[in-house]
Amino acid sequence: MDQAKEEHAIILDFLPNGYPFDPRPSHRKTPVAQSIGTSRFILRELIPRKDVHLNPDEEVYIGEGKRDKINHIQGRMEFSTLTSTAESQLEFVLRELVKRNEAKFIEFFNKAQPLSTRMHQLELLPGVGKKHMWEVINTRDEEPFKDFADLRARVKLMPDPEKLIVRRIISELSGEEKHLVFVGR
Repeated sequence: MDQAKEEHAIILDFLPNGYPFDPRPSHRKTPVAQSIGTSRFILRELIPRKDVHLNPDEEVYIGEGKRDKINHIQGRMEFSTLTSTAESQLEFVLRELVKRNEAKFIEFFNKAQPLSTRMHQLELLPGVGKKHMWEVINTRDEEPFKDFADLRARVKLMPDPEKLIVRRIISELSGEEKHLVFVGR
């Protein structure tokens, strides 16, 4: 969606003694935090400042300026390297981010375009087939959707749009998808 750099991330898991499978001696290990960006949903490994303890679900600044709690960004992470705590936390964090940025996702439903003559962006959402796609398109042509409640009320038998978006983001993060709609590259 937007290609700006991410300014904030939400902590999924904090390992104060580093990774347990790290072969280095314990005095050489550094604390590590696994996080997800709030706007482009990029998984990152963060190194906190000395003597800073981070909590899961905590939002931290990772932008260009002075960072209070984060020393540096170690790099991007693969979905497969998430700890079990981070993986279980991911769905709750994503659901909260989708609720917080509802306008951005409603804009997706209002402006989604065909990808090819046979495929539409709306069909990329799990649980949305041709019938739901055409119903969403015909309904949005009458009047654009205002929010998720409006979408649910006007499109009959539509699965919960928040859950659809969260499931799509998770499948994009895990590398299962060819087309990336919500996750940054």
